[in-house]
Amino acid sequence: MLAGPPENDILIPDSVAQYAAGRPLDVVWRNELGGLTFRVADASKVIFIKWAPSSSGIDLNAERIRLMWAVSYISVPRVIDFGQDPEGSWLATEGIDAENAVTDRWKRDPVLAVTAIGAGLRAMHDALPIASCPFSWSIEDRISTARGRIIRRETQPANWHEEFRDLSIEAALVELESPPSLDRIVVCHGDACAPNTLLDQNGQCIGHVDMGRLGLADRWADLAIAAWSTQWNYGSGWESLLYDSYGIEPDFRKIRFYRLLWDLDE
Repeated sequence: MLAGPPENDILIPDSVAQYAAGRPLDVVWRNELGGLTFRVADASKVIFIKWAPSSSGIDLNAERIRLMWAVSYISVPRVIDFGQDPEGSWLATEGIDAENAVTDRWKRDPVLAVTAIGAGLRAMHDALPIASCPFSWSIEDRISTARGRIIRRETQPANWHEEFRDLSIEAALVELESPPSLDRIVVCHGDACAPNTLLDQNGQCIGHVDMGRLGLADRWADLAIAAWSTQWNYGSGWESLLYDSYGIEPDFRKIRFYRLLWDLDE
């Protein structure tokens, strides 16, 4: 299952229905792990509720904490409320007046969308202060996560992206044991895929969402995935534009490393 607006009817979790308290609910997104995002029509503002099933491994409390830190420096959703029960957890935030970069409108204009994603990622990296960031997204932490997923049999080469499926798990881990040199440590988004960039009506980046893994890391941890996601959302041929818009030359050693790490710890 690919992430995107759901095509079938969705059963609304009890906690989300209770929070909406009779207000109209529209489901706008479903991710690969069964997490859902709802839009709530409110008299004074738009509210979004993210819900994650307990079995998904999605940590919405981690996202809540990161949003509350990042909102002082960049445009991200403001946290309203958070809760959890045996079925799952939910996070309510204020909406930002924007569209994500993969709506039909922006898929028809990939030049503008990809340019905004690259420029927006650079602006975010430049704005978030590394000295005061309390969160890590380090290679070491991520490899530890990947090893745990391997032990629990939650990842297999057959589920990786095509360019890595010829690797065995052992060969992939050997590659990860020799990370490339660091370029620049920044506060990374942690999931810099195209849908997590918000664009205004003129196609300018005005915010980011889905920041549950935000933390200190080499900027290529974000760049490699942001460029990769242009393939998934707009087709081939757009990666160079993303790097140009960010203001950097592609480093193919770093790109391969961070994409392989993504497949193992995602």
